[in-house]
Amino acid sequence: MPLYRYAYFHGFGSSHASKKGLALRASYAKRGVDLWLPDLNRPSFAKLSHGAMLAYLERVDEEGRDDGPWRIIGSSLGGWLAAWFAERRPKSVDALVLLCPGFGLAKRWPALVGEAGMAQWESQGELSMQDGAGEQVPVHYQFYREACEVPAVPKVSCPTLIVHGSRDEVVPVEHSRRYVGPREHLRLIEVDDDHSLMQSVERIDLESWRHFERL
Repeated sequence: MPLYRYAYFHGFGSSHASKKGLALRASYAKRGVDLWLPDLNRPSFAKLSHGAMLAYLERVDEEGRDDGPWRIIGSSLGGWLAAWFAERRPKSVDALVLLCPGFGLAKRWPALVGEAGMAQWESQGELSMQDGAGEQVPVHYQFYREACEVPAVPKVSCPTLIVHGSRDEVVPVEHSRRYVGPREHLRLIEVDDDHSLMQSVERIDLESWRHFERL
C-alpha cells in the first residue's frame, strides 16, 4: 500500500487548533490516519506572509520526501495555499480537498474590511484583526501587498474536490463554480452552509475520505 502524508491547512484568522481541523483529525485517527495540523501563521499572525507559509511547507516536504506524496485538506486561505503548493510541487501532491478556497482574496479585501479599513491599513501600516485564539492582533499591510503579487487562482493538476457553502458571503460559491468548470479532475460539492462550514464537518469528513480512497 502506498504511503501518503495527510494534512489540514487552516484558514486566515485560525490556527492548528481550529475546531474543524481538530474534528477531522479525530475522525481520521479512527481510520488509522495521522492528519497533520500545521500552524501556518508564518512567521507570525501579525507578520503573516504568503511566501513564508509556502517556504515552511516546502521545507517540511523536503525533509519528509521519503514518506510519500501529500493528501491535503485546505480551508479558505489554507485552500488557496494548498492549491499553490500543489501547483509548485505537482509530484509532491496526490490529491486535494479544498473548503471554500480563498481564491482571488486580494480583490475581496476592500469588501471585507471596508474602504475606511483599507485606508487605515495602508496609512498606519497595520490593521487589527482577530487571530485563532480570538485576540485582536495588528496585521501588517505587507500581507495585503503580497496577496496582490501571488497567484490569485493557482492551477492544480491533481484530483481535487471542492466543498463550498451556498451561503458563503466571504468567498461566494460562484468562484468555485467557475474554477471547476468543465475540468474532469475537479469536482464541486455545494452544501447549505456559510464560509465556516462548521455545520458540514461530518459531510466533509465523509466526502474527503471517499475522495482520497477512490484514487
